[in-house]
Amino acid sequence: MLKRKIIILVLIALGLAGLYLFIHMNFQAMEYLLRTRLEKILAMFLCAVSIGVSTVVFQTITHNRILTPSIMGLDSVYMFIQTIVVFLFGSGTFAILQSDAYFFVTILLMVGFAFGLYQLLFRRGENNLFLLLLVGLVLGTFFSSLSSFMQMIIDPNEFLLIQDSMFASFTDVNTNLLLVSAVIIILLCIYIFRYRHYFDVMSIGRDHAVNLGVPYEKIVKRMFLVIAVMVAVSTALVGPITFLGLLTANLAREFLQTFRHTYLLMAASLLSVIALLGGQLIVERIFSFSTPISVIINFVGGIYFIYLLVKESKKI
Repeated sequence: MLKRKIIILVLIALGLAGLYLFIHMNFQAMEYLLRTRLEKILAMFLCAVSIGVSTVVFQTITHNRILTPSIMGLDSVYMFIQTIVVFLFGSGTFAILQSDAYFFVTILLMVGFAFGLYQLLFRRGENNLFLLLLVGLVLGTFFSSLSSFMQMIIDPNEFLLIQDSMFASFTDVNTNLLLVSAVIIILLCIYIFRYRHYFDVMSIGRDHAVNLGVPYEKIVKRMFLVIAVMVAVSTALVGPITFLGLLTANLAREFLQTFRHTYLLMAASLLSVIALLGGQLIVERIFSFSTPISVIINFVGGIYFIYLLVKESKKI
């Protein structure tokens, strides 16, 4: 039954990919259109897998279905980096934002932020994941406030450069970075998939998992850093999509009704692919690029987040 549901999701994802590839095709410019659309599909696939897998694992190690990796403050750090570059370099910012080196520097700074939190709390022997998340939330708010302050005092024309980076976009992805992003995300997914059976046990609670012989603390620490790298790569590639992971990870659990992460990881990734392909089709064919895809996903995800809050509050 689970395999059949996964096959259904694969068929829907392939159908949307085919629709996106060939709808409104101009056969006189077919070679160019196919190449650009395939590059967009690859970017959406990488972003979807990265967010879907990282969110499922993050919810498993935190035992909370309404949390996503963005609570660590990585999105705020990303926006702070974008803002401070515009603030310091002004009109020369566009060339910097389009460079390959800037992509790697952004990833290093975001992962460095997560690693700093890791060193601050885990290395002191406190092993308190929720304290770490709380510190990440506070620091994320701090960086967001600094970004807002700088955005208010810069030139309005330069602010437009920041405004573009506030929303995820697949129309201006740096194609030179797709290959290296694919290698990083595929290797991390393979690494995470090796722990899928441990995640099944960890989902029943820390004490039970420890009693059953799972090296709980060691896995949580490793996954925290792996998740930080995956989120940093996808955010640096296309921009932040806050509610995509929340939406697809929970839909995967509702759709499959299982604790087995072999299927949950695949379903969350496929649902993310479906959401991004469907959203991009709506953006391009209905709204004529007038609305960023992240606005649509955050709108739907926000409503679903409220539904989850109301649903969980009734259990208390």
